[in-house]
Amino acid sequence: MSSSLKDVALRAGVSPRTVSNVVNGSAPVAEQTRLRVQEAIDELGYRPNLAARSLRAGRTGIIGLAIPELHSPYFAELAGLLVDEARRRSWTVIIDQTSGDPDAERRLLTGDGGRVMDGLVISPWALEAQDLTATAGTLPVVLLGERSPGGLADRVAVDNVAAADEATTHLLERGRRRVAAIGLQPHLENGTAQQRAAGYRRALRRAGIEPRAAWERPVTALHRSDGARAMAELLDGGGSVIGDGGAVPDAVFAFSDELALGALHTAHARGVRVPEDLAIVGFDDIEDGRFSHPGITTVSPDKQQIAARALQCLADRVYSPRNTLPAHDLTVPHRLIVRGSTGGPGDGGR
Repeated sequence: MSSSLKDVALRAGVSPRTVSNVVNGSAPVAEQTRLRVQEAIDELGYRPNLAARSLRAGRTGIIGLAIPELHSPYFAELAGLLVDEARRRSWTVIIDQTSGDPDAERRLLTGDGGRVMDGLVISPWALEAQDLTATAGTLPVVLLGERSPGGLADRVAVDNVAAADEATTHLLERGRRRVAAIGLQPHLENGTAQQRAAGYRRALRRAGIEPRAAWERPVTALHRSDGARAMAELLDGGGSVIGDGGAVPDAVFAFSDELALGALHTAHARGVRVPEDLAIVGFDDIEDGRFSHPGITTVSPDKQQIAARALQCLADRVYSPRNTLPAHDLTVPHRLIVRGSTGGPGDGGR
């Protein structure tokens, strides 16, 4: 015989309303209480009657997640964390890939004329914030990433400028003076590469080093092959100037760990020792970077917090009458994890 909401409340020692708040995410609940309720839910195998709840509330219990690339290790890990958070609220997640295409982003926001989602979490690469909110209409939307919503929608992001500054400063503190950057994307308007480039340049100038435009290598995408190609260009003399003896970089800040892994591959193939001849820092803290040789020093965004805060923002909007809450612009923490690619711990920093 299936358990009821009242059974869960009795087991957890709380009121049925508290259980409902945990299940629906409709009101804040103290973390210790939420964990106790979740434990009771798991023990009793309680499953809410989604159909009845949807009929009463006019909601489907389905949310959307739109990410640019399903095959990206970073977005794949983030999607998994978001699904875990949604499951705690008894939400079902529909995941779609936009490939940074504006029409794909619009299609998800409009639901192709028939709305089945209660809300949408989206990492936009193409549409401006004004376009996103105008297209979505009354659909609750939470943005992930660097595109500033200008107070029009909730956003959860990392401080890319500060993070890139920290990564570049780490290289400078290791005694590197010829620091290149791999990952500029002038063809995109989502702001990620621009912000990381700004942080990179700020750190160099603070150290009295004028950035070289030729050492800021653009890429089509943030993948391993792009990083390998850009590293080859730098080692072949891309960015050398008259009077510097044809010098090549002694350090690289890559705007993603995939780019860093590609750069590492090219360095190995060319006989360039890492970190002795070339230090490398990446961004994202993907699993591959922990098990490469050497391990990749990286900026690690708090992905768990990104997922938790995004889903809390969405829940607040879904359960707010007429979706009238003021927009939140939330910045999650990051940290620099030092591994072998910059002369850190030899175990890869796992």
